[in-house]
Amino acid sequence: MRRLVPFAIALAIAAITATGAVGATTTTVKTASAGKLGRILVNGKGVTVYLFEKDSKNKSRCTGACANAWPPVIAKGTLKAAGGVSAAHLASFKRSDGKRQVSYYGKPLYTFIGDGGTPGKTAGQDSKAFGAAWYVLGTNGKKHE
Repeated sequence: MRRLVPFAIALAIAAITATGAVGATTTTVKTASAGKLGRILVNGKGVTVYLFEKDSKNKSRCTGACANAWPPVIAKGTLKAAGGVSAAHLASFKRSDGKRQVSYYGKPLYTFIGDGGTPGKTAGQDSKAFGAAWYVLGTNGKKHE
């Protein structure tokens, strides 16, 4: 009986590892159609992501109240590009709070609290807040004006 317990534990660990049940988190950036804006970047739940013109390459300038209104897209696990998003240009960098934020073509990505987490909404498009403008992104990494 004693020999069966370690064997059963090893078998359970092997099964979990094989199915990816432990630590199998991904952060997805994909595209969606946004009417006159065309195809834009969205998170894995279909919520619009934005760029902040005050940011520089892989450097967020949105913290505190800004990050409450414009939550950074935080990288959890593996990054996944889908639907026309270039995996080669999808990355993450360390924020001042120690979390890893997703970037596309070096542009830090955010959602907007005004979209209410609802797929398809783009209420933050061309907003001016926290010292600069906010825009949705196309698959080429450029802002839509």
